[in-house]
Amino acid sequence: MKLSPHALELAQTLVRMNTVSDQSNLELIHFIRDHLARLGVKSRLTFNADKTKANLFATLGEGKSAGVILSGHTDTVPWDGQDWSMDPLSALVKDDRLYGRGSADMKAFIGIAVSHAEQFLNSHAPFAIHLAFSYEEEIGCFGVKELIADLRDANIKPLACIVGEPTSMVPAIAHKGVYRYKCCVRGKEAHSSLTPHSVNAIEMAARVVGRVRDMAEDFEKNEPRFEGFDVPFSTTSVGQFHGGIADNVVPRDAEFRYEFRDLPTANAAQMQSEVVAYAKSLEPRMKQVAPAAGFSFETICEIPSFLGSKDDPVTRLAQALSGEKSTTLVAFGTEAGLFKNAGISTVVCGPGSIQQAHQPDEYVSLEQLGRCEAFMQGLARTTAIG
Repeated sequence: MKLSPHALELAQTLVRMNTVSDQSNLELIHFIRDHLARLGVKSRLTFNADKTKANLFATLGEGKSAGVILSGHTDTVPWDGQDWSMDPLSALVKDDRLYGRGSADMKAFIGIAVSHAEQFLNSHAPFAIHLAFSYEEEIGCFGVKELIADLRDANIKPLACIVGEPTSMVPAIAHKGVYRYKCCVRGKEAHSSLTPHSVNAIEMAARVVGRVRDMAEDFEKNEPRFEGFDVPFSTTSVGQFHGGIADNVVPRDAEFRYEFRDLPTANAAQMQSEVVAYAKSLEPRMKQVAPAAGFSFETICEIPSFLGSKDDPVTRLAQALSGEKSTTLVAFGTEAGLFKNAGISTVVCGPGSIQQAHQPDEYVSLEQLGRCEAFMQGLARTTAIG
């Protein structure tokens, strides 16, 4: 399946734009908006608070019945400190691969979708094709929440959604959730020779960290398995810990960050409630020494798990278009759970492998991009979903 020059050129153009999550994505969004405008297509943009980033939603086939969303995120992870053999924004094509940050995750999918806009417009399919491109997926799926809210407010009700994350073009019907939190501990400082007059924030934090570890071991030992995942049970881990100013000062403050990756059959809110309840159980003794002592929690991100079905019409559609008879589960989080929770039947299917995503010399093979283009061409010819 040979990739067309037009599709490759659009994918390269997007890869060359720096849209690391802490940067603006407006160059890319405006490029796509203008490209669609030349075809007579209007785009809906929804912005972040300071209007430095935007989501784009566009309908190809206005007036048709509820359509199929092609969804992708425009932001990428950074490459600081990674050992690249080329400019991460070069979009170099070499050895039948497209290299560059975001090539696999997931600008090539977006570029190929946009390159087929005219085909979608001229399609005889009875449903529309919607393009939905978001910001800040990599740091918490923040943009797509605004996009989905905008669709709800505008009474736009898509029938199905295909999230083009890299699955090697094998439709994925489930992934775990990603829930991250920050815990801040306030104690009372004192000279380390006077510990009874203090509340050691690090030691209090460590008790809660220990509880998080106990939960991880309990998941591994007792949680019912969800076969198909590399790790078939929920996990939790602490990723950062900070506290203290000197060896001879009992620390007043400590902070740590932790995450849950919950199975689609698990309850992440209940997991977090257990951590908070345990922390609060430690507070009475802390407050006996220092009334202001205690714990506070902050939500970093909440990305719900996703559970579709091999029997969903959108899954069968993705199988037919990709030529894949099987389905898969993926370990990484996507926006699929948010679309599913909004009542939109969803599947994850896109070119490239997650093994290359976020890596130095990230790439996607031209063979995979050719398969993705065939997928888009087939979608334009589709007469029914499922």
